[in-house]
Parts: sequence; structure tokens; C-alpha cells
Amino acid sequence: MNLACKEAARLVSEGLDRELPADERLRLHTHLAVCRGCKAIADRLGFLRRAMRRVVERGDPGKS
Repeated sequence: MNLACKEAARLVSEGLDRELPADERLRLHTHLAVCRGCKAIADRLGFLRRAMRRVVERGDPGKS
């Protein structure tokens, strides 16, 4: 059930684009609970995803 950091990073990225199957989600959440580095990466990717979504929703301020 152990998950390597490289695999965790891949699952974090994929999880932003699709819903992960329950077993992968469990393995990832377990890994993120104990690995500070991967948790930080997941947090940063989530932040960037939310920020980009806001930019897209607001539109390009240069176009009037």
C-alpha cells in the first residue's frame, strides 16, 4: 500500500483533471498525511488550479 513520492505527484496531478478511483484516492491521502513534501506540492498545485480558474472566469483585462 506504500506509495512512492513520484507516484503520489502523478496522482495529485491526475486528480486535478479527473476523479481518482477509491483505491488510488485512499493511497494518495494516506501518503499526503505523512509526507510533507508531497502535501506541499499538492497544496501548490491546488492553489495554482484555483488561481487560473479565477483568471479564466474574469477574462482578459486587456481585451475591452
